[in-house]
Amino acid sequence: MRCICLIVSGRVQGVFFRDNTRKRAIELGLNGYAKNLLDGNVEVVAEGDENKIKELIEFIRKGPGIAKVTDIKMQHKELGNFKKFEIMY
Repeated sequence: MRCICLIVSGRVQGVFFRDNTRKRAIELGLNGYAKNLLDGNVEVVAEGDENKIKELIEFIRKGPGIAKVTDIKMQHKELGNFKKFEIMY
């Protein structure tokens, strides 16, 4: 089990980025959240199998839907004991 935090930059707010990310994370069996940040970026925290997290990162890198991802900053985090993957406000 791993936990990562991604800060995703680009056109990622107002384009269903969080919802598409949530759906893909659920398909992959990951827990965590996606949250809009005040600076226009999106924070994604994902917890689960390392290979599934890599799949989610590749999905995000391509930019789900009409999003346009220009940068992803990643850092490892302590496990957070998330029960599901949700959109945070």
